[in-house]
Amino acid sequence: MEFRRSEQWQVYDQTGRRKYLSAAERARFLAVARHSPPDVRALLQVLAYTGCRVSEALSLTVHQFDADTGTLTFRTLKRRRLAFRSVPIPQTLSNLLQSLPVDDAGRFWTMHRVTAWRHVKDAMATTEVRGPMACCRGLRHGFGIHAAGRSVPPNLIQRWMGHASLSTTAIYLDATGAEEREFAARTW
Repeated sequence: MEFRRSEQWQVYDQTGRRKYLSAAERARFLAVARHSPPDVRALLQVLAYTGCRVSEALSLTVHQFDADTGTLTFRTLKRRRLAFRSVPIPQTLSNLLQSLPVDDAGRFWTMHRVTAWRHVKDAMATTEVRGPMACCRGLRHGFGIHAAGRSVPPNLIQRWMGHASLSTTAIYLDATGAEEREFAARTW
């Protein structure tokens, strides 16, 4: 039997450990980000607040940032055809991005993916987040879980994360268990 990738992927690894940041870990990560230099702080916040991939963040230009609407437009990776998605960001992040210098091509960051990855790993180490969630993907998955836990409609989560299929987004909805916990609380 052949499975699609989204049907094989889970929010837990083979030993049952989470691959996503919990709400508390995400909050600690963002607190550490606030004490980073402005360019690193902006990168860490973009990753945490949008659920984008590190390559998507690093390719952002000033032309993909709309300060009036407070959105970032990403070119979605992992698609066969060209696709873009706009994701709303907090006003504080919008203000921070407006204050950053950009290069001649309008890019916010000229660092390599590995450097960006190191910044994320350093922030994770400072927050004492360890395990499979202590990485860029952990931020992405944490964003999906956080949005689902806040009752964001699945179609918006799908759009913001650039999923081609709602079945991929459904993994985050299943993982939150907020409604399930509420039902269980009724039995207690």
